[in-house]
Amino acid sequence: MTELKEIPEEVRWRLAAEFAARLPVIYEAAFRPLAGEKYDEIEQEVWMELSRTAFEIARYLSLPVGNAKQLAGTMRIVLAILFGPGFSGEILEVSSDRSVIIMKRCPLIEHGTREDLPVHPAFRKCMAFTLTAVPRLNKNYSARFVRTMCSGDRQCEIKIAAAEPAAEAKKKK
Repeated sequence: MTELKEIPEEVRWRLAAEFAARLPVIYEAAFRPLAGEKYDEIEQEVWMELSRTAFEIARYLSLPVGNAKQLAGTMRIVLAILFGPGFSGEILEVSSDRSVIIMKRCPLIEHGTREDLPVHPAFRKCMAFTLTAVPRLNKNYSARFVRTMCSGDRQCEIKIAAAEPAAEAKKKK
């Protein structure tokens, strides 16, 4: 009988990550028929709650979150930890308070590809997670999706920038 310690760590990690990346597709197939129209709302709440994990991982590993480049790097690491090395991309520093995460591969899309929809179902999950996780990591920053593979773009681009104070945001409107 094979013991767990005999299985190489990289194999265990890959298998666990692939399982985690498949879960959203499995849950959708099982629960959307039951929840109907409410499914998207429920799922968004679940992924927003899961974003707490990003904060817990960053704190546990002492990952930096002090500026936009650090936040982008930490998000990239957290996503790879949670969903596996299938996430690949890079970080571009635009300025001291703005960076962009460029994702070129995403296991959430690779598991359960749906070509018959204008926007892949993974988008709602990723958006809820990312837009909630970034300000949880540093309340002075926010995230915005510029491009998404879920909607047919070649890569995802997620802008991390200093959040505008509420008063300034109202003045611009």
